[in-house]
Amino acid sequence: MAAKHVYQRPPAGAAADWTVPQNWERFTPAEHAVWDGLIERQTRAVEGMACGAFLSGLDILRLPAPGIPDLAELNPRLRAATGWEIVPVPGVIPNEPFFRHLSERRFPAANFLRPANSLDYSVEPDMFHDLFGHLPMLADPVFADFMVAYGKAGLRAEGLDAVDQLGRLYLHTVEFGLVREHGALRVFGAGLLSSYSETVHALSAPGVQRIEFDLARVMQSDYLFDKFQRSYFVIASFEDLLKVTAETDFQPIYDRLRNQPLIASGAAVAGDRLVPLAETAAA
Repeated sequence: MAAKHVYQRPPAGAAADWTVPQNWERFTPAEHAVWDGLIERQTRAVEGMACGAFLSGLDILRLPAPGIPDLAELNPRLRAATGWEIVPVPGVIPNEPFFRHLSERRFPAANFLRPANSLDYSVEPDMFHDLFGHLPMLADPVFADFMVAYGKAGLRAEGLDAVDQLGRLYLHTVEFGLVREHGALRVFGAGLLSSYSETVHALSAPGVQRIEFDLARVMQSDYLFDKFQRSYFVIASFEDLLKVTAETDFQPIYDRLRNQPLIASGAAVAGDRLVPLAETAAA
């Protein structure tokens, strides 16, 4: 099934910045039940595999009332933590407004939920992916600052014709990233945390590369849309990720990589520092 919520211009009902009203009252009892089932199952599933910042941030999603969060109640809790807020959008929006929202501490979240017959997999990022996968990490002050720095870098990349290179930094960290925490690997990427099976795959599957983070290597590395990744990148800390994103002059890297072939997922190159599989299970 192809993605349906991908837009090149604001659809009817969307503002110029691509935001739409949440219209929380339109969600049906069946949709609220789907949300509750997903939250209960996935929260249990990621225990022992998600990083501490994610598990702490989950508390913001635990509102008194069950069902899909009403952003009028959720956003004050997130703003109090890090100054961020969630803004509903119709689906996948173009790069420029996406980067601008991030640079101004607004996370665009899809305003639709996967159907009950697609609980294990959604063909496109939906509300569960965006809220469960991304929001808890936005409650962490350091990661929240990294996302602002990334948004600002994205606006600059727009003018340098380098969005693809920078986009791979997002995909290999924000979506599929691993972090070393108390001597073990833990997951912080939203694409992993909203998929139990890929979380297990990333941390324990043999034959998968877990590579110490290197900015240029990450930005040259291809990713897989329709199957599990064969390479994952491991950061030392969110402080390190923020520092490299906020302080690096990306243009020389863009220029160097512009005509270089992508490194396939699962391919090894000279200089890779691989994390042994045994470390993923360290206590």
